[in-house]
Amino acid sequence: MIARLSGLLAETSSDSAVIDVGGVGYLVHLSARTLDVIGPVGGEVLLLTELQVREDAWTLFGFGSQAERDSFRSLTSVQGVGGRLALAILSVLSPDDLARAVSQGDKAMIGRANGVGPKLAARIANELQGKLGVPGLAPGGPVPRAGAAADALSALANLGFKPAEAIAAVNAAQDDLGPDASLDALVRLALKRAAK
Repeated sequence: MIARLSGLLAETSSDSAVIDVGGVGYLVHLSARTLDVIGPVGGEVLLLTELQVREDAWTLFGFGSQAERDSFRSLTSVQGVGGRLALAILSVLSPDDLARAVSQGDKAMIGRANGVGPKLAARIANELQGKLGVPGLAPGGPVPRAGAAADALSALANLGFKPAEAIAAVNAAQDDLGPDASLDALVRLALKRAAK
């Protein structure tokens, strides 16, 4: 098992990189997020890796963080999700975003990745329920699971708010406006709350 690679970044493509380790070039498939932060060609890199062995190929996948590798392992445990599809999902969703989408059953968010249809998104949300954890929940209270509050939470996440901040702001807005508040009203008040 190859658990990590440390060496020089020899080249990159749209979905992979070649890492030169002692004169041997390892082709490593990466998410777009990891490719964005890997650094310039010729620079030193350290990647955590996962090796998948099939009858016809050995494929090495690389990750910039332990959380990304853990999410990859969880995704590939779902029937119908191979390594490349898991990377496509992690290119669109960070590990925190994925954990939040799964905990809320947000199939639309999971389905944003290329190659993930509604049925597969539902299977991922169902099978990974409770397996990814939900980061940053303690300070924000319970996660809204459905309705306008869940949509407002998704809107704030798409604007770049951290999970804990978004949850706290949406919960505070819903406390003020009541359970029947519209999505528009919740998002406006949550943004005001988060700005304070």
